[in-house]
Amino acid sequence: MRATRVLLQQRKPMIKFIGKRGPPLKVDHTPHAHPASPTHELPGSFASYRKQAQQHGPLGGHRPQPASAHGGIIASHSGASLGPVEPAKGQYFDRSELPARFRNTPWSQAEIDAVESGGASIFA
Repeated sequence: MRATRVLLQQRKPMIKFIGKRGPPLKVDHTPHAHPASPTHELPGSFASYRKQAQQHGPLGGHRPQPASAHGGIIASHSGASLGPVEPAKGQYFDRSELPARFRNTPWSQAEIDAVESGGASIFA
């Protein structure tokens, strides 16, 4: 017990902090575009952003309608009326659409056996 007390009394931290810790005095909370943004500007409104955005199909261009009992606004439209869902050139929605050099290669039987045995079959 006494040895521990002696060791703790002589301990000095190697890092020295300068000044009092606290929040910064001025913080700029005004919205700004992300540094990696292609246009380096904010959209005028959320509505204008939705007209250009595409996630799993076009997001804009539809009038709000009351939600039906069977799934809401999207369920009340046919798939063709929602617009085309095609990726831009050089973009792919599924891994199977990638060029052959980027696809997953099939596993060989030796690799499957090595995984199932935890690697022990390599040395056996």
